[in-house]
Amino acid sequence: MRGGGTVNADGYGAAWWSEGATVRYRSARPMWTDTDGAAVLAAAHSGAVLAAVRSATVGMPVISTASAPFTDGHWAFSHNGLVPGWPHSLVSLAQTLPMAELLAMDAPTDSALLWTALRPRLSHDPVGAVADLVLRVAGDAPGSRLNLLLSDGQQLIATAWEHSLSYLVGPEHVVLASEPYDDDSAWQSVPEHSLVTARPGEVTVTALELR
Repeated sequence: MRGGGTVNADGYGAAWWSEGATVRYRSARPMWTDTDGAAVLAAAHSGAVLAAVRSATVGMPVISTASAPFTDGHWAFSHNGLVPGWPHSLVSLAQTLPMAELLAMDAPTDSALLWTALRPRLSHDPVGAVADLVLRVAGDAPGSRLNLLLSDGQQLIATAWEHSLSYLVGPEHVVLASEPYDDDSAWQSVPEHSLVTARPGEVTVTALELR
């Protein structure tokens, strides 16, 4: 991780797609102490999983609803990084959102606000929505670390913005991860300031440029 925590002890979560439904488990506990999570996740079977561990930014709450993934319908989302100057740096973005959406956020965190801003655009152009959000926030809050990960169980959409991201692709699978989890030489590092779209057997990397 670049400039982030070294121990992700402030919660974790996973979303997976099973028989047409999106299933989610989240906890505020460290993964290694959560026996309930171990039991639930051991029974999960799916062709697609989005998972995240959390190292909370100072001042943000350590509660289960602050842990990714955030979900809505068949979409699941996570944010690896932080937005400096929160909450003041995102006031401009928040002002573009309906008050009811802000009041219903999962948690008072930068990640939850990013999800709230992204969610209404997913039915039209999810790839463009992710790119636009990253560029908007990077412009409003310079120094932000914005590795976003979005999936509907069929595709992955991600960004590498001031944080590490790697992928591993084969004929029938694809993995996106903050760092390789083994020494397989097929892992590829995603260039800084990039947008990634991926499906099993296919990865496309596109440069993102601030306007």
